[in-house]
Amino acid sequence: MSFARNPDWRRIRGWLTALLVVASFALGSGAARAATFQPLEIVTKSGVHVFSVEMATTEEEKTTGLMYRKELPDGQGMLFDFSPEQQVSMWMKNTYISLDMIFIRADGRILRIAENTEPLSTKIIPSGGAAKGVLEVIGGTAEKYGIKPGDRVAHPLFNGH
Repeated sequence: MSFARNPDWRRIRGWLTALLVVASFALGSGAARAATFQPLEIVTKSGVHVFSVEMATTEEEKTTGLMYRKELPDGQGMLFDFSPEQQVSMWMKNTYISLDMIFIRADGRILRIAENTEPLSTKIIPSGGAAKGVLEVIGGTAEKYGIKPGDRVAHPLFNGH
């Protein structure tokens, strides 16, 4: 007998689907969340470090970012697309967790890193030059993995790499 034709299986599948929908709303804490996750690699002197990043491409996603989140697992982050390359300013308003903000040039090179940013601060954090993207990861990530300005980020946003 096939599971797909079993009435009990259909009922279980329905409950699982409902549970996933409820869980996705609960995890979002009512805040808008970026819809897609993509792999991103940072090549450092100590090796290649792979992250799973949410893409923030719409104005709503870029405005909300990681606001209202209570946690961000190691190895995950959010990548903001500010195409074309430009001066970028960020802040930590309504952001409950400390972040490392990694400002990235169009060629994929890290321009600047603002480490261990202050939660809930409205202090402006500038890119310090033209940036095409900003990667936000949990505070302390840059130090933990030896990520430095000049390191290369591999992701399709940056010159197709």
